[in-house]
Amino acid sequence: MIMKYLDPKADITFKKIFGNHPERLISLLNALLPLSEEEQIHEIEYLPTELVPELEGHKNTIVDVLCTDSRGRKFCVEMQMEWSKAFKQRVLFNASKLYVSQAIKGEKYCALQPVYSLNLVNDIFERNTPDFIHNYRIVHDKDSNKVIEGLHFTFIELPKFTPHSVSDKRMMVLWLRFLTEINANTKEIPAELLNNPEIGKAVEDLKISGFTDAELRAYDKFWDSVSVEKTLQYDSFQEGMAQRSLEIAKKMLAKGMDEVMVREVTGLSADLIQHLKAEM
Repeated sequence: MIMKYLDPKADITFKKIFGNHPERLISLLNALLPLSEEEQIHEIEYLPTELVPELEGHKNTIVDVLCTDSRGRKFCVEMQMEWSKAFKQRVLFNASKLYVSQAIKGEKYCALQPVYSLNLVNDIFERNTPDFIHNYRIVHDKDSNKVIEGLHFTFIELPKFTPHSVSDKRMMVLWLRFLTEINANTKEIPAELLNNPEIGKAVEDLKISGFTDAELRAYDKFWDSVSVEKTLQYDSFQEGMAQRSLEIAKKMLAKGMDEVMVREVTGLSADLIQHLKAEM
């Protein structure tokens, strides 16, 4: 019998895999965050994922996984299926809120521990570079060695990832392969993933047989909502492009340019161009 698996990027599967398995989450964070040997995470404690803002009128914000380690450092993990312009601001808000929440009256600022925000994005948002990992800190505008410590942000564009691009970082490659290669069409799991203790256990948790009917309905509903969101974004993009073509056509016609040239540049029909001329 062929075993069926669910995609780990869905909300319900991602939280099941990383939301209650400390060793697994530690492995993921150490593999994907820019941590030195001395900064590696060894022990964590899960925190409530609801970050309640103090600003009146704002809705609660939810992160997928939230934890603190034995040093007091805080770690936010989010899986984002669609990129939006506001996502970075939301990430900044969540991390800043978590940083400020450490403050105890009378305690020195130097006691505040850093916050690391790991954001896995199943979309491409930096199209001018092949780099798929983007690390941010607060640095001096002329000397990047001068850093204000406290907030660290990592964004990973999953669609750009290919195993050979980071061949020197084994665990990074394995976890990113786990996130990008396994889905509802997977029939056989690569041996390299199964042979790793933590990733092998995570693969087990993706077997469809381990989910209840209610969980499977929630899984399907998640992907339906992703599909609807993509359709809305595409329709909005197409509408914007059409409007832009009309504006260009009007400007070209106003300058007396040939109708054939206007059609070639804008892709608009001859009838529509005639209609635009009649309105001018």
